[in-house]
Amino acid sequence: MKTSQLLIPTLREDPGEAETVSHKLMLRAGMIRKVAAGIYTYLPLGLRVLRKVEQIIREEMNSAGAQEVLMPMASPAELWRETGRWDFYGKELLRFKDRHERDFCLGPTHEEVITDLFRREVKSYRQLPLNFYQIQTKFRDEIRPRFGLMRGREFLMKDAYSFDRDEAGARLNYQKMYDAYHRIFTRCGLTFRAVEADTGLIGGTSSHEFMVLADTGEETIVYSDQGTFAANVERAEVLPPAQTEQEAPKPLQSVSTPNCRSIEEVMAFLKVPANRLVKTLIYTTGKETVAVLVRGDHAVNEIKLKKVLGVTEIELAGPATVEKVTGAPVGFAGPVGLKGIPIFADHAVPALRNVVVGANQPDTHYVDANWERDFKADQVLDLRNAQAGDPSPRRDGTLKTTKGIEVGHVFMLGTKYSKAMNATFLDPQGKECLAIMGCYGIGVSRSAAASIEQNHDERGIIWPFPIAPFHVHLIPVSQSEKTAAATAAIYTDLVAGGFEVLWDDRDDRAGVKFNDADLIGAPFQVVVGDKGLAEGVVEVKVRRSGVKTRIAPAELLQHLRATVQATESQR
Repeated sequence: MKTSQLLIPTLREDPGEAETVSHKLMLRAGMIRKVAAGIYTYLPLGLRVLRKVEQIIREEMNSAGAQEVLMPMASPAELWRETGRWDFYGKELLRFKDRHERDFCLGPTHEEVITDLFRREVKSYRQLPLNFYQIQTKFRDEIRPRFGLMRGREFLMKDAYSFDRDEAGARLNYQKMYDAYHRIFTRCGLTFRAVEADTGLIGGTSSHEFMVLADTGEETIVYSDQGTFAANVERAEVLPPAQTEQEAPKPLQSVSTPNCRSIEEVMAFLKVPANRLVKTLIYTTGKETVAVLVRGDHAVNEIKLKKVLGVTEIELAGPATVEKVTGAPVGFAGPVGLKGIPIFADHAVPALRNVVVGANQPDTHYVDANWERDFKADQVLDLRNAQAGDPSPRRDGTLKTTKGIEVGHVFMLGTKYSKAMNATFLDPQGKECLAIMGCYGIGVSRSAAASIEQNHDERGIIWPFPIAPFHVHLIPVSQSEKTAAATAAIYTDLVAGGFEVLWDDRDDRAGVKFNDADLIGAPFQVVVGDKGLAEGVVEVKVRRSGVKTRIAPAELLQHLRATVQATESQR
């Protein structure tokens, strides 16, 4: 394909709206353009990448025994009400009414629709197991769409749903999908890790996330330095302290702490470390207000808190609510004497002795506060994020952290949806049984963006060969007849040899072409010019390493094939 035949509106400067590396580079490389917040048009280069990711997914899903279907993007509220998710899903579910005033939504996921299909069409155990998948546009009305394709409102996703006779079959299907995901992301050229994860709004009994490892990732992963444990920080269990501090309790004292609202300000004023403080955070669910106690150097895990409270949304209470329930401005809330609202404590708190807490009075804290004597909680639970240095919950070493980007998620659903929607089949004895379900998602557009986050340099994108929009960027640096003829011959030879080639036929300076080639990120660049041709060679540059090789045009195809084979064998 010639550059003059494609819409590739590259940009020289970073767009002001760009927030992440992938967002910046996909805009600059002319792969996407913003239509509205979190909604993008895919231009030719961007769409070519998506189609390649899709093809890898289809091949592996088909190989694993899944059947491709295509479900509607819009689904009726009746199905969602059967499972309770019409209300439970929250504001991310984009709802609308048709001309007959019937409620619909744009599907962010399709458990209800596929379960309805199953209960209508599947009657006997002889038809099981089944696994259906689709690749389709989804919509989630994110409150803060950001990071380009990383957290958009409209996105391309592969979702699959399995139905089995029993738990053993469901576990087998789960493992098949788990293994297929490993093959898919390996074939896409991504460095990734599967980690234990929270089931979130999908629900179910267990799940794993597939995380592309990247320093720019928005997710934190914790893993054991000695064992196999790995989990999203939202999911990771934190063990209770092995023992309680043995320091003798000291008398409770009230001290003046003027304008010391943050942990850092209190630490500096009282000259104490963060682990000698207990934070009291006031949360609201919209229906009730609660207090959460955590150690000063720990962070509340809001996913765990939501599960404890049985809600889908929580937020820190505003200043007026904090003052109403504590009697003090934000920054001075504390558990001593706090009444009228439920109090939840992380299980690290009871193990502490002689800690600093807010005094529920302006500009005042208590020092040497102690559990039971001065304050207590209604429940003591695991309520914090795991962090580096914690013991592994599998007792197989110490936790370390890294950053990742979620690109896939597999869930063991059990009977969550089949029970709610009465999706049954007849067993060999003619008895009605609930189908055991699993669901499996891959963010197609997110995978493309995650690849860029993992594969780039200061000049632009470095695409892995399997999902690159083009394999070779062919760059003539002269407009002479000799160079034109040689370029045309090379293009024909490479295309016939199975390579996808972008031929930069623009009448532009060599520097402009080189900059665009580095920005777009094809794995190979082939430079053709009068000087090289006079010496019987063209120049081949490997985008990832920057290594340049001078080679005869007749040997170019074999050279590229050998380089690709060597690179892929190292994965």
